[in-house]
Amino acid sequence: MATVILYLSNVSQGGQILFPESELGNSQMKKKILSNCTKSSYALRPTRGNVLLFFNLHPNTTPDQSSSHARCPILDGEIWFATKFFLVKANDVQTVQFQADDNDCTDEEESCPQWAAIDECQRNPIFMIGSPDYYGT
Repeated sequence: MATVILYLSNVSQGGQILFPESELGNSQMKKKILSNCTKSSYALRPTRGNVLLFFNLHPNTTPDQSSSHARCPILDGEIWFATKFFLVKANDVQTVQFQADDNDCTDEEESCPQWAAIDECQRNPIFMIGSPDYYGT
């Protein structure tokens, strides 16, 4: 999963975001995020028009602890932002076998024999032969 944060407004004071478990975490305040978070030189200040992208999972789909984050309190003004999550779904690679019983097959289209003669059944099997959701031509 990836997370994108689009900042829609500026904040006068506060509202920074921290990643205390990231590689830069040693320079960020780990235990005192709420009280001292603005003292970190790696706190990301919300700026209108900026986009922040981070990945919540490693490529092998295990959680990425370095994406754990916290936001500093807003001391003056308000913050507007939009968040978009991009989900990762494993692709199941399946080979679809098209089998037809000759007794169940009928040509619904006059051109079927000509199309079959020019190998259209191999090039376009769903249209010609069908699938579980479509009967075919």
